[in-house]
This record gives sequence, C-alpha cells and structure tokens, in this order.
Amino acid sequence: MRPTWLEIDLGALERNCAQLAAWAPDAQLIAVVKANAYGHGAVRVARHLLERCGVRRFAVATSGEGAELRAAGIAESLLLLGALHPDDAADAARHGLTPTLVTLAAARAFAAARPGGRVQVKVDSGMGRVGVAPAELAGFLAAVEELGLEVEAIYTHFAVADEDEAETRRQLAVFLEAARALPRRYPLHAANSAAILAGLGTGLDFVRPGVALYGLPPDMREAPGLEPVLAWKARPGQVKRLPAGHGVGYGLTYRAKGEEWIATLPFGYADGFSRALSNRGWLRWRGGYAPVAGRVSMDQTTVRLPGPVGLDEVFEVVTPDLDERTSLTGRARALGTIHYELATALSPRLPRVYLEEG
Repeated sequence: MRPTWLEIDLGALERNCAQLAAWAPDAQLIAVVKANAYGHGAVRVARHLLERCGVRRFAVATSGEGAELRAAGIAESLLLLGALHPDDAADAARHGLTPTLVTLAAARAFAAARPGGRVQVKVDSGMGRVGVAPAELAGFLAAVEELGLEVEAIYTHFAVADEDEAETRRQLAVFLEAARALPRRYPLHAANSAAILAGLGTGLDFVRPGVALYGLPPDMREAPGLEPVLAWKARPGQVKRLPAGHGVGYGLTYRAKGEEWIATLPFGYADGFSRALSNRGWLRWRGGYAPVAGRVSMDQTTVRLPGPVGLDEVFEVVTPDLDERTSLTGRARALGTIHYELATALSPRLPRVYLEEG
C-alpha cells in the first residue's frame, strides 16, 4: 500500500451492468475491459462481472491484455478489438483470443496459427478508421471462411453516437444493409456505451458497453441510472508552515501570500494527476476544496490549507460523482479533454482497493 490509493466500488459496477442490460434486454453484453478496464483494474473487474453479473464475453485492445486475463483464470470469450496485425496472430492464437479481421494478410496468419479458429469481422460503416468496406464484405467473408476460419460475428463501431443521432442512424443502416445482403445470417453488434444510452443498435445480438460500465457517461453529462465506480484518495507525507513569499515546487511558480500551510501529497503526473492542474486543480477536503499550489511534479503534489492537519488526514483526489472540480468528468472539462483519457491514465502503480457491499 501507498498513502494514495484508488477505491473501486464493485457494487456500483454491478448496478451499472444491470442497468445497461435492462437498456438492451435482447442482447448479450460484451464487457469492454481494455486499458486496464479504463483504469479500474481489468482482472478484478472482469472476474466480478463474470461471477456476479453473469457476463460471459469480454473485449480487450491488445493480446497482452488478453494474456493477463487468461493468466488470471478468465476462460470466457475475449474479443480482440481493432485490426489484427499479421505479426500479432500467433500471440492472439496462443491466448485463445477472438481477433478482429479486416485484412486477408491477418486472416492467413491467424489461420496458420490457429486452424479453424474463431474470428470476428469489422465493417467500416462511416468512421473511416478500421473495417472492411460494406461493398467488399461478402467477398471478404468468403475468403476468410475458405481459410477454414469460423466467423462468429460481424460488427461495426459508431463515430458520433454521443453527438449526432442522425449520423449514427445512418451508420447503423449502412451496417445492416451490408449484413442483410449476405447469403446467410451472422450474429451482429454495433452499440457502444453511447449508443446503448440512445437506444441505437440495442436490438442486435450483442452490445459493447465500455465507459458506461464504470459509471462515466459517454457524453460527459449526467446519465440517470449510472454511478461512477472509482474514487482516488490520499494522505499527506508532510504538512508545513511557510512564511510569506516562500516558493513551492519546481519553478517556484507559487509563493505564499502570507503565512500559509502547505500539504505535500504522495502522487503526481506519473500516477495520472495531470501536470496541467498545476496552480489550478483542486482536491476535495472536509466538505470543501484544497487548491493545488505550485507545479504538479512526477510523484508529489502540493495543496494550500487554512491550517495544520495530521498525516492521517484524507484528501479526495477524484470523487465518484460529477463534481466540476474533482470528478473525472469535471476535471476533463477543465483540461479540455475527455474522462476516458483521465481514467485510462491512472497508473498501475496506484494501489486499487475493491469495495464489496460497502
């Protein structure tokens, strides 16, 4: 343990999973646990979703992420998102992953590494990033199946499900039209978190909740029914009184305006607390806020206090709500980014404490 840690509320995770399942009652959930489950800890999150929520399918972004889950005993289906590169085919096969195919070179490499293996095929319905063109889908599927591979599903990914319903409906229509033109029916999925909340693509065979599982609304506005799962807390390593004019931190960008108390907390930008919060960030403390004073450094952050406190004092670095100053959502707005980035930047070196039933 360090005197700074993350608390992951597994009860909130369960409730979010149940809510998402209720919003897509006819679909099976593919729980997206890539990027260390958006910073929440992939192994524990996946295991809890499996044991307590009945989730039987998961999705990761890399073979390494899949290998970590396999080593932890997760034997269920693991979809490898993105485009499989031929160089990654052997690792994907070794760990029993279901790769996403968009090129024949990758299909041949995977067929050689795992004859008869299961795969999925992604269609580019409008994002322009990864996927087979709709007009080329039938031919691509035929070529993949000639290699002896089993196509277990076809899917697409929406570009603006959290912003533009009309465009998302257009993408869904493109995808469904391509699927209906095939000589046989394949299981389909399209809905990410934002689409599930909007009710788009939820009638297909699967849905792929990611950020919403962790209670973070995709468009960074309040989403009734979802609860943020993560909190970040810390205790100070030192609390000291500085005289007027004394500088604080690298560059001495903050100087005490009078006699001031400064608490030094044991986390920094290497832990995922952005350096851009220097002299402008806030921690929640005793029902109010403690402002960041000076530059955020790699391993330490300093805040200004009205008076002395003990080393057992707890400061809330991230609060499990939508607070404009201290939540992932509010802080992302202040930094001009999205909470996805802040959550996935939370360092593996931060201890994660998992809470069950309080």
